[in-house]
Parts: sequence; structure tokens; C-alpha cells
Amino acid sequence: MRRREFISLLAGAAAAQLPSVALAQDNTEWVTGFAREPVRVATWPAGRKVAVSFALFVEEFGFGQGPVLRPDLASRNPDLVNEAFRQYAIDWGIARVGRLFKELDVPLSIVLNAEFPEKHASAWKEFRGAQPSAPIIAHGMNNTSRMLPLGRGLAAQKTYIRQTLDLIASTTGVRPTGWSSPSVYSNGDTMQAIAAEGITYTIDQMDSDVISRLKTPDGALVLLPYPTVTVDMGHYLARMKTPTDLETLWLDYVSELASEARADPAREATTVVIGIHPFVIGTPDGAAALRRVLARLKKDEQVWLTDTDAILKAAGQK
Repeated sequence: MRRREFISLLAGAAAAQLPSVALAQDNTEWVTGFAREPVRVATWPAGRKVAVSFALFVEEFGFGQGPVLRPDLASRNPDLVNEAFRQYAIDWGIARVGRLFKELDVPLSIVLNAEFPEKHASAWKEFRGAQPSAPIIAHGMNNTSRMLPLGRGLAAQKTYIRQTLDLIASTTGVRPTGWSSPSVYSNGDTMQAIAAEGITYTIDQMDSDVISRLKTPDGALVLLPYPTVTVDMGHYLARMKTPTDLETLWLDYVSELASEARADPAREATTVVIGIHPFVIGTPDGAAALRRVLARLKKDEQVWLTDTDAILKAAGQK
């Protein structure tokens, strides 16, 4: 055996002896520079190994702003097509998703722009009626004109985050302890700022299969995995994938995690928070695809369909 092959063999054998989670990020978080360590979870309730939370983004964009289905029409005034695309999601899509999760008795997490309940009171009332106990994750003030004040220092972000939490508390009666940066756009100050304002977990983490803990100067934060590749909007708008394409993607993603757990029962439990948007999954065809996904995952004995608060509690972080 050649020397290079022998060294490679030894390295592979050594890696095989390590818990799989040890290969995840467990030293320094690359944006903040703060210490980061995995939260070790052997199994989820009932011995399940894969925790899955679907998180619906309930967002405020403002007239003439937000995602566009037809970029070639965005210069029109009025922009009837793209404005209708956004408004349909608010008036019909959000409520449809709320009803679907209620009907199938699957927990749902809500990612909420603070301005939404006041700007769309009837839509919020109908949706919250179907999902009265779903945990709320703060998502900034809105998703276009009032996003995080990046580059203006730690104090400015703390003020913005406090205003976001205060507004959500005043309109919903719930003061969130979870955070998602608007448009997934934060910087090195954000994690410390949200910890300072009482946030205990965030779904801004997009680079792992396991939960981890970030140690900021203003307190620890739990980082729940929110993988980029599972978010529906980017696939739908930028990559032109249909809801049935997303159905296959989600089932493959979660089923493979479950298969890995079956192959290695000693493997630590994994987690995925899947972001869904009413523009995509709140249409009749989108809801039909999501219905099939939820029905299939409910039958997998390795999968725990849950919400973010329940994940934290089961992991001993709440």
C-alpha cells in the first residue's frame, strides 16, 4: 500500500469514529466571530430522529413593492400582474395555508413582519383564527422599506428589534422569542442585538443539519437550521420550479435524513425548518402539493412534524 493511500485510510477510519455532529460547525461562527457549539440531541419525542417545522412567512411589502412573478412587466404603471400576484397571497394564500395545517393537524410556525397585522387586519384575523397557538417568529418591521439598519451600529439594531417586538406584542398579544431577519439579511451585529432584546433563538442559520448555540456578549442564542435549498420562494421565482418540483425536493430532503438515521441508529437527531410563502404554497396547486408532502411525512416513523417552540423544549433549550 502506498504511503498516501495509507494516510487516507487512517483519516477515514478516524472520521468514522467521530459522532456525525462533530463534523458540524462547533468552534466559531463565521459572520459574528462568536463561539458556537452543537446542541446534542439523541432523539426527538417517541424516538424520532428528524424534526421538521414548516414556517409560513406572513409578510408586508407595500403597494408596488415585493416579489414579482413577471419581471418583464414590473415597469408597467399600474403593474396589474405583479400587484395581483402579491395581493392574492395576502387575501387567499395565507388563510389557505392556515386551514390546511389545521385540517391535517400538523403544527405550523409563523414568521411575521410586525406591520402585517395592522395593515391587513382581516387577513390576519382569519389566519390567526385557524392557527391560534402557532408560535410567532419576529421578522422585522416589513420586507422592503423598513428592514434592519445594517451598517449603523449595534445600538441602532437593538432599537429596531425592540420596536419590532413591541409592535408584534401590541397587535397579537405575543412577544416573540424567535427571530428571522427580513429578507434573510443581517450582519455581524444582528445576533448580539437580538440576544440583548430577549430573543432566544433564530432561524437565520442556513448552514447545518443540527441545532447549535451561539455565545454572544449579550447572551446565548439557539440556532435552528433553516437550509437555503428548502425555501420555496427562491426555487419558484428564480429557478422557475413548480409546487410539484418542491414536493419532490422536500420529500427527498427529509426522507434522506430519515434514511441516514435508519442506517446509523446512534446518529444524533437532525432538524430542518422549511420556509414556505403564500405566493407559492398558498395557491390551490401549491396547497395540493403541500398536502401530499405532509400526508407522506406523517407516515414516516423517523419524522417528527412540529413547530419551533416544541423543538426548543424537546432539546432542553426552553
